[in-house]
Amino acid sequence: MRMMLIVNPFATATTPAGRDALAHTLSSRFALDVEHTTHRGHAHELAARAVDEGFDVVLVHGGDGSVNEAVNGILGPPSTMPDPDRRLPALGVIPGGSANVFARTLGIEPDPLAATAQLSGLLEGGGCRRIGLGHTRDRWFLFNTGMGMDAVVVHAMEDKRHAGKAATPMRYLWTTVASFLRNAMDRSSFTVELPGLDPIDGVRFAFVSNTSPWTYLGDFEIRTNPTTGFDTRLGVFAATSTGVARNIPLAARLLSHRTPKARHLHRNDDVAWVRFRAEEPIDVQMDGDYIGAHHAVDFGYRADALAVVAPTPTPSSTPSTA
Repeated sequence: MRMMLIVNPFATATTPAGRDALAHTLSSRFALDVEHTTHRGHAHELAARAVDEGFDVVLVHGGDGSVNEAVNGILGPPSTMPDPDRRLPALGVIPGGSANVFARTLGIEPDPLAATAQLSGLLEGGGCRRIGLGHTRDRWFLFNTGMGMDAVVVHAMEDKRHAGKAATPMRYLWTTVASFLRNAMDRSSFTVELPGLDPIDGVRFAFVSNTSPWTYLGDFEIRTNPTTGFDTRLGVFAATSTGVARNIPLAARLLSHRTPKARHLHRNDDVAWVRFRAEEPIDVQMDGDYIGAHHAVDFGYRADALAVVAPTPTPSSTPSTA
């Protein structure tokens, strides 16, 4: 089995000693090539090369951004259907970032060495499965994307990381609270279009999810679309208010694992496509990566798009509807 290990040496939770240990473990069991990323987009380039050179598996040791790049390198643009006769490598993830949403949602161990042992055992036992993916702006996304407030938060966090501040769960929390307070009076809005429904006007922020949880706050799961998963279509969570008084009860429901409900909330856990339309450009994020401000964004879904090295999922508990 030929394996390419793509390592982001700048990821939050990686160390030189840890990287050497996991590479040694993998090379004792597989034919391993180790590649370190040096610039933005490099994981995409390396994963595309792994496809061309016939690798069986691409493992990524890094954060969600590096994993997103690698997936796009393996699959190519969503607008071009891959050759059905061309065998593509499976993807495995060894967590190395601050959030690791995709790896955690797949059921991968959080510790890099434990994840390496887990993935090795799965590969030797044929433990691959296929998952569906979302796509927008001719890129695949793995777990979520959104327009409005969450993109504002992601943008602010990127600015803080560039200033040398660590992306800790508490910093994410306070950045989110501060962003809501700072933008509560901002009247920018957009329209959300869904199949078979009237357009939803006056939306202030909206998420499109490919799975659940939407994200994690430390070890705590935030489930905006509880029944959306890798084997369903897209989940949508659209709010027509950023008012603090209206969103505190909604936040309380999210933090207590109750099904999200509010008069200003429109939610659907299984749709084939979504469209956002805005009069003025509004911030957009994808898998925790700020991708700019846009007037129009279309989201689609493709079932069984990617082979992943991951354990068979176990049924999760259904949030309370109270």
